[in-house]
Amino acid sequence: MSSSSAAVNSQSPSLKTYFKTPEGRYKLQYEKTHPAAVLHYSHGKAVSQLTIAYLKERPTTQASATPSIPSSGGVRSAAARLLGAGNGSRALSFVGGNGVSRPVSGSSRIGGSAGASTGSGSSQPVANFDEKGTYLIFNSADTLFISDLNSQDKDPIKSIHFSNSNPVCHAFDSEVKGGHDLLIGLHSGDVYSVSLRQQLQDPGRKLVAAHHYNKDGSINNSRCTCIAWVPEGDGTFVVGHADGNIYVYERSNPIARWHIYQGSINSLSFSSDGTCLATVGRDGYLRVFDFAKDQLKFGGRSYYGALLCCAWSSDGKYILTGGEDDLVQVWSTEDRKIVACGEGHNSWVSGVAFDSYWSAPNSDGTGENVVYRFGSVGQDTQLLLWDLAMDEIVVPLRCGPPGGSPTFNSGSPAAHWDSVCVVGSLQPSPSIRDVPKISPLVAHRAHVDPLSELIFTNESVVTISREGHIKIWMRPRHSESNESSSSEAVVPTASVKDRPTTSSIKNSSLSYKQPSSVLFS
Repeated sequence: MSSSSAAVNSQSPSLKTYFKTPEGRYKLQYEKTHPAAVLHYSHGKAVSQLTIAYLKERPTTQASATPSIPSSGGVRSAAARLLGAGNGSRALSFVGGNGVSRPVSGSSRIGGSAGASTGSGSSQPVANFDEKGTYLIFNSADTLFISDLNSQDKDPIKSIHFSNSNPVCHAFDSEVKGGHDLLIGLHSGDVYSVSLRQQLQDPGRKLVAAHHYNKDGSINNSRCTCIAWVPEGDGTFVVGHADGNIYVYERSNPIARWHIYQGSINSLSFSSDGTCLATVGRDGYLRVFDFAKDQLKFGGRSYYGALLCCAWSSDGKYILTGGEDDLVQVWSTEDRKIVACGEGHNSWVSGVAFDSYWSAPNSDGTGENVVYRFGSVGQDTQLLLWDLAMDEIVVPLRCGPPGGSPTFNSGSPAAHWDSVCVVGSLQPSPSIRDVPKISPLVAHRAHVDPLSELIFTNESVVTISREGHIKIWMRPRHSESNESSSSEAVVPTASVKDRPTTSSIKNSSLSYKQPSSVLFS
């Protein structure tokens, strides 16, 4: 066990600092957290979410001035049909939550109205802000923290305190034009876009050159629940709210409002090419939309309660969902139905993700197998890893009954996506007997507190608890090479944009199959 993992595990001696998989041991390398003294609980606590930011080397031609909002892109023409041909230079009229039409004046640039930054290291600029770096961005209570993934230091390098509300969701995209690559959504409904590099460069205690959207709830006064950049969207992003609305933002104005149903949008996720959007909500439905065509493709329901999380495979063929039925469901976008159901969690599933960096063991032959590795975390404090071999999914699934609901809410035909052309339908959950069952490859109690999210990187699996404590589990090939040199920084070899284009692996026969039992560690 490395000295770093031994130190971070001293507070929870009952937890193991490794877990085993067929390819080797994943070992706890670092742990990140927040200084307890900087938290302010006057606004209540929000569940901690995690974003990994791969900051590329600063281009020599990049100006140091405040980044401008990117010009309109291809997504705008499709989305603008929902609200008219607004070009961002004039106010658009939206229907608010109380049915009153409100004028929208767009975004505003601010220099710190979000509040002061506090905490260790927050008063000094980061030395390598102009260089490559990998940063962990996470929220806890009313503070947003930024930590250096490659540093052994547990404390964040910058802490931004929001004086009027709590940050609840965030997203990063290094390819966004104009430099405003970090999005932050607040419990109040306010949204900010900022340059991560500028936040790291500035020695002050405030957000620098931020663009402010939905200020004081001028568009929607319900809390933000999820936020995401549109892949290849030229700066377009979407924000989900607790009242069932999703807003599309581009330039200085929101350009579309989609009313999904009367309830919270718990999570949303784009396919890697940005053509499709998946959402899950309080009503327990997964909904998959053709984002460019404004169409519902298909949808289906959980077996019990709300769905809390969703994620796409990098090839766009499968979607994972998890929620209050304690199950991990695998949906086929081609067949438009559940193709497998994972049983292994003892409580709500709060985070799911495909591992697009993992490779199945190689073997000789000319046959073909397709295997996907994915992970899940839950309120039972467990991290589960799963292997899904598609050739082993042999139980046929009966199609849903004809005449499925064409509405977005099975209880009310009035719930709709503004101006959408309904093509698909929402289907009830199939009989549990008709769905193939899979068991986890590994079940590991990773944290003391319930978990909220996990992210795979080329070198590690990163988990975060609801309280904002992060653990970095190094993959076998990396943990072995770092065993004798734990003090060296772990430098990422691939950025988010360099991820494999598919998580399917073709070979004749795998050296190990879907396990019939679980490896507990």
